[in-house]
Amino acid sequence: MTDTITMAHGAGGKQTSELIQTVFKKHFNNEYFTADDASVLPAPKGKMAMTTDSFIVSPQFFPGGNIGKLAICGTVNDLSCMGARPLYMTCAFVIEEGFKVSDLEKIADSMEKTASEVGVRLVAGDTKVAGKGQCGGVFINTTGVGEILPKANTSGAYAKPGDAVIVTGDIGRHGTCILLSRDDYGIDAEVTTDCAPLWKPVEAAIKAVPEIHVIRDATRGGVGTVLYEIASESGVGIHLDSSKVPVADSVRGVTGMLGLEPLYLACEGRLVMFCPSEKAGELISVLQGFEDTKGAAVIGSVTSDMKGRVVMSTEIGAETLLPEPGNELLPRIC
Repeated sequence: MTDTITMAHGAGGKQTSELIQTVFKKHFNNEYFTADDASVLPAPKGKMAMTTDSFIVSPQFFPGGNIGKLAICGTVNDLSCMGARPLYMTCAFVIEEGFKVSDLEKIADSMEKTASEVGVRLVAGDTKVAGKGQCGGVFINTTGVGEILPKANTSGAYAKPGDAVIVTGDIGRHGTCILLSRDDYGIDAEVTTDCAPLWKPVEAAIKAVPEIHVIRDATRGGVGTVLYEIASESGVGIHLDSSKVPVADSVRGVTGMLGLEPLYLACEGRLVMFCPSEKAGELISVLQGFEDTKGAAVIGSVTSDMKGRVVMSTEIGAETLLPEPGNELLPRIC
């Protein structure tokens, strides 16, 4: 096995087989992982959810994670938002010629460890090699399938006036982490990604509070973008209390210097949840029992006025309309 990826690794011959055996099968092998053209799988017993995503991030390694962990978490969390237990995933790699095999193995190792946390199985995949300079390292595409819990019934269209708006932890950390990792601004601050697979806290939350109306993954565009999407889909207004929005001091410091709003920065391990206000305390209690959601907090409520809008109360007691997301959201994470 060579130290770097060559065009031969994508040609479908001996080198491709060697790459699959020494890197991918080594980390992804399970009873359903196949060398055939398609994996044959037991069907979910009830309704199922299916999602697909592509991951392009620069740099591919960042404090607290890498593109492999990101790919598993992103797909697991998208399924979780529908109340679906993640069962199976496929992953396709587009790898740039010259990419270090040792780095590819680190990525595969992260994927193995993250998938094992929630019991999702990687069952099929594909590998392509792009010429040097054509794809910037490695791109990963995933598809995930999950089995929806019997009590789960969530959608961005189900928010109701009187619902509490909850985030599962401090916001804007992943976007800030990626920005600092690029070292474009020369800012010295310790910010790690919030990237985490969240199925276990979601499962516990749905079982304890089946009245949850909305669960959304606040990834690209952050919490602010997600709230506008939900307000539009449900035809409701959303009122936020800025003093209750959790932001880590390190993130607040960096975004303050650069004039960025944490509400619009990407998260990769944070969910937005809506439930009846009388159930919010119970939901928060359940979420705070898990390491990755221990910072869960109520940040606002759903109203019947200002439909399609997000209004935020400021620290001085005034109210302002949160700007609608538009143009280029910085920093780009994919």
